[in-house]
Amino acid sequence: MNPPAGPEGSYRVVLHLDMDAFYASVEQRDNPKLRGKPVIVGSPPSQRGVVCAASYEARKFGVRSAMPSATAGRLCPSGVFLRPRMDAYREESRHIMSLVRDLAGDRIQQVSVDEAYVEPPIEGRFSSHDHALQAAEPLARRIQASIAEQRGLTATVGIASNKLLAKLASDFQKPRGLTLVLESGKEAFLRPLPVRALHGVGPATEGHLHRANLRTVGDIQDTQMDLRPYVGSWAEELKRFAHGQDHRPLDLGDEIKSISSETTFLQDTDDRPRLRAALREQAAEISAKLARYGIKARTVQVKVRYTNFTTLTRQCSMEDTVQSASDIYRIGCSLLGRHQLVKSPLRLIGLGVSGLTDPTQEQLILPL
Repeated sequence: MNPPAGPEGSYRVVLHLDMDAFYASVEQRDNPKLRGKPVIVGSPPSQRGVVCAASYEARKFGVRSAMPSATAGRLCPSGVFLRPRMDAYREESRHIMSLVRDLAGDRIQQVSVDEAYVEPPIEGRFSSHDHALQAAEPLARRIQASIAEQRGLTATVGIASNKLLAKLASDFQKPRGLTLVLESGKEAFLRPLPVRALHGVGPATEGHLHRANLRTVGDIQDTQMDLRPYVGSWAEELKRFAHGQDHRPLDLGDEIKSISSETTFLQDTDDRPRLRAALREQAAEISAKLARYGIKARTVQVKVRYTNFTTLTRQCSMEDTVQSASDIYRIGCSLLGRHQLVKSPLRLIGLGVSGLTDPTQEQLILPL
């Protein structure tokens, strides 16, 4: 079972705050003419590039982050394409997180510009963990109301006893949702979810579990088989996650975390197939590390170095996270093309990701 003690000896309560379609919502707030329209933040469909974020109106057409802008344009011909304004989104994020701290205290782990975990102080003595969780609901509603009133934006909040459950709760009802997962009902809440919903389960692990005929979290809860042949030493923690047990503390540090891979050529080259092959290998390496640590990235960066040692980097930040090699590779290629970086032979080409979401304490320093 989860240890009941929080930071001051009380039952642990974790809120997960997730802003609704954050980039697109900021654009719709700042320009009322965009409200109700399918807003797509990213490169225009006539150019090589990807979608950084999409409003809920655009998502109804199947538009999603990391999708090529040309594909988004075909799916949503009426979409309003806007270049991302990252400075505006970061500034808005500072206002929101300051507001949350004023209401809920300083125990906040911000994992991106629009997402954070909070361990609020819940005063009083409670007869059960469920009662402590229920006592946090008014605070969650105040946070939502304050963000709506002061910032003109909406947020979804999940409440649970740990980070795993709070994150899943915030994904349960969007937008403007508030989901409370009681400690007494956490296993029932998890049972119907696909195995991919669990923290740390990426495409490769999902495939291994499917081959074991484990497709839902309930299947993992019920199985008596040894999972080590399928997921290695992670088997024990996976079983704990499936039962709603998660001992990871909030990471309250500000350390910047990233993963990157580079290729230095023996001879400078501008051969496109060779450069694409290098990017593809780098994307696969980065994706494998992300999957290994059960994390995803919000920012992809490409790096090039020319014959004269001039080095340039360009990056793209998205509202939704990426982990797959295909997404990382596609974004890297789009950055190369959009910024015309292969204008002369390259000594070096590299890919990197940052804005890593939900790292555990063991992931503070990643062995690259």
